[in-house]
Amino acid sequence: MDFNMKKLASDAGIFFTRAVQFTEEKFGQAEKTELDAHFENLLARADSTKNWTEKILRQTEVLLQPNPSARVEEFLYEKLDRKVPSRVTNGELLAQYMAEAASELGPTTPYGKTLTKVAEAEKRLGAAERDFIHTASINFLTPLRNFLEGDWKTISKERRLLQNRRLDLDACKARLKKAKAAEAKATLWNDEVDKSEQELRVAQTEFDRQAEVTRLLLEGISSTHVNHLRCLHEFVESQTTYYAQCYRHMLDLQKQLGRFPGTFVGTTEPASPPLSSTSPTTTAATMPVEPSVTGLAPPGETALCLEEVAPPASGTRKARVLYDYEAADSSELALLADELITVYSLPGMDPDWLIGERGNKKGRVPVTYLELLS
Repeated sequence: MDFNMKKLASDAGIFFTRAVQFTEEKFGQAEKTELDAHFENLLARADSTKNWTEKILRQTEVLLQPNPSARVEEFLYEKLDRKVPSRVTNGELLAQYMAEAASELGPTTPYGKTLTKVAEAEKRLGAAERDFIHTASINFLTPLRNFLEGDWKTISKERRLLQNRRLDLDACKARLKKAKAAEAKATLWNDEVDKSEQELRVAQTEFDRQAEVTRLLLEGISSTHVNHLRCLHEFVESQTTYYAQCYRHMLDLQKQLGRFPGTFVGTTEPASPPLSSTSPTTTAATMPVEPSVTGLAPPGETALCLEEVAPPASGTRKARVLYDYEAADSSELALLADELITVYSLPGMDPDWLIGERGNKKGRVPVTYLELLS
């Protein structure tokens, strides 16, 4: 009991001494041991790394899970060391609603068929999103959290110890200075000065040892940057894969929807609206169609005679090319991204294709590579 009381009293005395030293430093009434410039740079870099890691982590969490309530729930599950329950993505939920709507409104109607196909695409998009979130969480978020909850806590602990050692060192320096001043006035015995010098040597040794430990940890931030760089590359790779999957799924869906001419206006007969009332993003199904043209047949049955193809009397459309396209044969027209061409449709053509003209050149072009303009 006596030992514990003495230890508590000693700890309280040390804490009081540090508090006094810290307060006097703040008011400029005591000297402060300064760290070298390299050490200060290491501290600044460590603080910057910690601050930006927190911001990147939080914003990535928002990117992967925009719902704040869901993020709080996931955080609680992690703190309780329990598995986070599987959650339906927004795309998968939309797919479910569309499939149910198609079933109730009529799966054989043009609208029902389209709802079913879009639902299948949305389901695939939702699955791709789920894979992306899972991969990004493991390869990117987890390493960032491990740094903040592991390495950074260790660094912070050692920095606090270094701060205490520095306060102890500066307090010893102050006591020695006072002892020497008292000795000069012959009011203090020489052994008090010797005691203060001994305490100063011990405090200096402890400070130097702690400074070295802290320095090594701060220099380890370079390894942290290398690790985070690798994780960042993996995050970009997973994001690239995700968007590539989304693009492929939507491209497939666009091709499927292009095979249902007339469904966009609620009828099974081809629609030919006036050019003046056509939306800039109208699909190939609403392109003007000439009643008959000689020499044209569906692709794969009879070769397209480009010399005999002429624009329909009902008019043509302008289109902006979205992506580069390399012609597969002489019946197709090669395309360059962002160029403008003239396009029109002919009877018997695959709805995924149009006739494109650029100057004196003409040929078949894929609808999915175009943005139709009014």
